[in-house]
Amino acid sequence: MAERIESLRDIVSHYDVILCDVWGVLHNGVSPFPEAPLALKAIRDAGATVVLITNSPRPGKDVVSQLDAIGVARDAYDRIVSSGDVTRKLISEGPRNIAFIGADRDTPLLEGLGVNIVTDEEGEIVVCSGFKDDETETPEMYRDRLAALAARGLTMICANPDLVVERGHRLIPCAGALAALYAELGGATSIAGKPYAPIYAASLAAAEDARGPIDRARVLAIGDGMPTDVKGAISQGLDLLYISAGIHARDYMTGSVTDVDRMNAFLAAHQAEPRWWMPRLA
Repeated sequence: MAERIESLRDIVSHYDVILCDVWGVLHNGVSPFPEAPLALKAIRDAGATVVLITNSPRPGKDVVSQLDAIGVARDAYDRIVSSGDVTRKLISEGPRNIAFIGADRDTPLLEGLGVNIVTDEEGEIVVCSGFKDDETETPEMYRDRLAALAARGLTMICANPDLVVERGHRLIPCAGALAALYAELGGATSIAGKPYAPIYAASLAAAEDARGPIDRARVLAIGDGMPTDVKGAISQGLDLLYISAGIHARDYMTGSVTDVDRMNAFLAAHQAEPRWWMPRLA
């Protein structure tokens, strides 16, 4: 079973590189969790390199701007690698005419790649960054559109594999939920973000760029999402610090208290074995 820690400082001597999730660990989409940026700064001050690894469909430079806007200081991290960054490579290698599903704010994902946003009927591939309006829409509202695209045999490139994220005290659906429905309808999907290997390769490369050669045994992943952060860390053979008060809190928490037995049963049911856990990064 995972070992409870009180502070990231408790385990700082074990690690040189931290791959830290963003939504649900560093902030809730509205504001930072009070101690999380301070914890990352402290471990950087102790000599570790922090790479933020996020399933945001936006390029990393735009994630920096988003973090600036909500008050996450830049001294909390060394590098950012986003699903948008690694997804751009997939898009650049594919057809030029794209049927785009997502909000207007996500179109920087396509900038500079020489692609065209066209109608669904003209599209040669689907790129999904999320919902047009994630405050009001559900995957079912897209069923007919996705079924028509799947029937044409188009592959969907999903820029954000998350099913849901925290926004304030609510859970908001993400592109991963649309990709899951697309697969259910018989459509093929292509995904580079967590839990898939490309984003981890890019994140470790970013860490090496910041500090030089690294030992994977001294890399720690921090996350809260079972199908993304946890599955990704396990598949990459990385130690994991599990944040229990994230998107799965409703499965084993009462208020701010984690029921350890229920949490361990939840983790076991998902064949997940984090090395460490704590409710919030501190």
